[in-house]
Amino acid sequence: MEDVVEPTLEAIGAVDAIETKATTDAEMVTESVGKTFETKVEDLGKELAEEMGIPTWGLVSILIAVGVIVLGICFCCIRRCCRKRRSKDGKKGLKGAVDLKSVQLLGTTYKDKVQPDMEELTDNAEEPDEAESKQSEVKLGKLQYKLEYDFNTNSLAVTVIQAEDLPALDMGGTSDPYVKVYLLPDKKKKFETKVHRKTLSPVFNETFTFKGVPYADAMNKTLVFAIFDFDRFSKHDQIGEVKVPLCQVDLAQTIEEWRELQSVEGEGGQDNKLGDICFSLRYVPTAGKLTVVILEAKNLKKMDVGGLSDPYVKIALMQNGKRLKKKKTTIKKCTLNPYYNESFTFEVPFEQIKKVELVVTVVDYDRIGTSEPIGKVVLGYNASGTELRHWSDMLACPRRPIAQWHTLKDPEDGDKKD
Repeated sequence: MEDVVEPTLEAIGAVDAIETKATTDAEMVTESVGKTFETKVEDLGKELAEEMGIPTWGLVSILIAVGVIVLGICFCCIRRCCRKRRSKDGKKGLKGAVDLKSVQLLGTTYKDKVQPDMEELTDNAEEPDEAESKQSEVKLGKLQYKLEYDFNTNSLAVTVIQAEDLPALDMGGTSDPYVKVYLLPDKKKKFETKVHRKTLSPVFNETFTFKGVPYADAMNKTLVFAIFDFDRFSKHDQIGEVKVPLCQVDLAQTIEEWRELQSVEGEGGQDNKLGDICFSLRYVPTAGKLTVVILEAKNLKKMDVGGLSDPYVKIALMQNGKRLKKKKTTIKKCTLNPYYNESFTFEVPFEQIKKVELVVTVVDYDRIGTSEPIGKVVLGYNASGTELRHWSDMLACPRRPIAQWHTLKDPEDGDKKD
């Protein structure tokens, strides 16, 4: 029995030795494989770093940054999916609540069943469109003004004090507002405030006086404050307006109040009936030359039977009511949006530039009858508003062409003959 047991123990010892050796060999193989992989990775990293021309630590930093960005994107996607699922579950819950109410109604009396359940109707009502709600909430701002009427001189003094909370119409999130003040229905005399740059709450504090307005006539007039956003290279956008019927106010006392701006009645507002014209002015003091470039016009008044016009532009240099020189553009047939790009030069000495006026008139050509003026723009030191600003900018920037859009105004009777 002893002879049999001893070989068995030796065999067991041999097996253990073999297993131990095998485990040791496996660990050595694993370590060698790991070292070989690490070596390959390091070699590959060094090769990439050398090819890209950056140190190894720089390559490692780039890889870490890329990994962080990828993880961030994955996290954002997962978060969005979770939000969508929650919102869907919430909506399902609301629908379930309505069903529970309808189930509870089964136990009520016949009278209760006949009467509509207001709560259920409220739950089932459609939510208002977001665009419509935003549209109704859009506000144009408000304007503060003061009115003072003098019964002795029959004059109305109007003070534009300030505006607040105007909408931003420029790309930078601001506006360049100014105010036009006039009386309806005649609109004979118009006043304009100065332009206030890049603000939504301008403070004007400018007073304008309408003379020769008897009290009886004033009761039939409406005072209009029209606020515009100034733009040198395009048509001025009207922000809104305030209309004050004088018959509704007590002119016997000083009136100072705030009014909310209202949207403009009709497309383009009050001043878009005759059209707009764009031209540039350039003055060279040393040579005494004034260059006018008529660029284009748009939205002109329809003068012909077919709903179009045959417009051309007449440029006149005036001094003390006398016409010194006159020039014309070519005629553009059958259009309300003509393009000219025609240049004209006038000789005006520097000592004379402060005494002259430039009258730009858009005329509808008629082969048979008399050509009829559509509207005009008068520039010079006696001008006001945008016309005066354009003239002042031309003198302040000699040798540089200054382009600007102007709204055509009603031509006078003296301009109806060509």
